[in-house]
Amino acid sequence: MGSAPKKLVDVEEALRIVRTHAEASIPPEVEQVPLLDAASRVLAEAVHADRDQPAFDRSTRDGFAVHAVALSGGGSVRVLGQVRAGAVWGAVLPRDAAVEIMTGAPMPDGADAVLMVEHAVLREGLLSMAAGRSLSAGENVVARASEARGGEEVLGIGTLLGAAEIALAASCGCAQLRVFGRPNVAIVATGDELVELHDNLGPQQIRNSNSYAIAAMVASAGGSPMRLAIAHDAKQEIRERIVEGRTAALLVLSGGVSMGTYDLVEEVLEEFGAEFFFTGVKMQPGKPLVFGRLPASETHAEQYFFGLPGNPISTQVTFLCFAAPFLRALTGATNAAPRWAQATLAEDLAAKVGVTRLMPCSLSGVLAHPVRSQSSGDLRANARANCYAELLPGRTYSSGTLVRVLLTDRT
Repeated sequence: MGSAPKKLVDVEEALRIVRTHAEASIPPEVEQVPLLDAASRVLAEAVHADRDQPAFDRSTRDGFAVHAVALSGGGSVRVLGQVRAGAVWGAVLPRDAAVEIMTGAPMPDGADAVLMVEHAVLREGLLSMAAGRSLSAGENVVARASEARGGEEVLGIGTLLGAAEIALAASCGCAQLRVFGRPNVAIVATGDELVELHDNLGPQQIRNSNSYAIAAMVASAGGSPMRLAIAHDAKQEIRERIVEGRTAALLVLSGGVSMGTYDLVEEVLEEFGAEFFFTGVKMQPGKPLVFGRLPASETHAEQYFFGLPGNPISTQVTFLCFAAPFLRALTGATNAAPRWAQATLAEDLAAKVGVTRLMPCSLSGVLAHPVRSQSSGDLRANARANCYAELLPGRTYSSGTLVRVLLTDRT
């Protein structure tokens, strides 16, 4: 191995180091895109309400717009007509009158409540409340500007745009949005045993599944994946791939970062002047994990890199825990933490002494069911998991214990 000092850290320290560098990262350039193309992108310019939301006092129920006090004590009022969504009742409502109103319709001037149709008694044009019901001013009405005032910021810079955010932007009249560009991520899988999907497969070889998994996770985290050719366990090939990947915002390598004779990734990174922030994490799977930065040169800007372990489950766990949050920061997202949730263990489990165990689990409701696997290369078992339960070093967990789980892009 090379001469760089080894730095083995626990999970929380590794998360802290990645977060520190993520917070200092510079988002990519800004571009303007049509509203629907902004889905899953990160907002680069705040969205403001173009008018009060709602722009009028709005009924939240089908029923009757009334003066609430007129129906108290068993009173009754005349029904003058009907107003539906998109229409306007063009007169002030007398205190002894009501107007039938539909959900979403504007309240008539003078009315202060909506009696739900389920609570109404209508006889010969006179409206009263059903026995045992009551009605207060403001009931079943959303007041004008109660959701947002005209000019108020409703979506801030750094917001990840999902369906709810797209709907809100549309309600503000935004046909286009300014978003951060998708950072390019160069992906290099290393190992003599790897072959591409279209190549002939020898009995001792395996297909290059890691670069596909990483590419899928990069896209899910908001990046643009650049799959490079396999780098076999030779320094020259690894050098060539790193040079190819230097144009990307982030470099992700899998394999070649353990302690074996042919684990050459760190040595080659050192040749490029790499600064290593840590070279291992006290976790299972995923201990041989490298995070660092390549210095700027005459032809390239400085570049962060992750060297992920080569076993497939280890690759995916470490990417989700560390590389995905870092990549989300590069996209301009304000919340760049790993996606954790709380769940209840469905079985007894134990962690090893000295390492945090991330156990593949299938999350069903609030229950995390462990998925048994043969090794950290068991792709079939990993495909049945949609989260990883965090088991702290040396602890034994009984069924029913509440634990933290790392979510995947399928949860």
